[in-house]
Amino acid sequence: MNIIENEIPYLVEARTCGCNERGKSVSYHFIESSHALCMNKVELISGQIQACERLLKLAKEDGEIVLLRDEISKLKLALEIIQHK
Repeated sequence: MNIIENEIPYLVEARTCGCNERGKSVSYHFIESSHALCMNKVELISGQIQACERLLKLAKEDGEIVLLRDEISKLKLALEIIQHK
């Protein structure tokens, strides 16, 4: 049997990690490890943006909201730079 389409709608998942003393950051992981082998930079950054936007909808703490908005803006800037080269 050949599976043509993936049943998982998202490729990347984002999580916030760290503590207030060291600073928080966003970490990413692939939902299916096979996707890490065949993604280009644009697909990877787009997946990270989508993952951060999904996480932002669930964020409750102000610090986490600010962190995610900052991360999204940095990723969008990186995506714009890559696409215009």
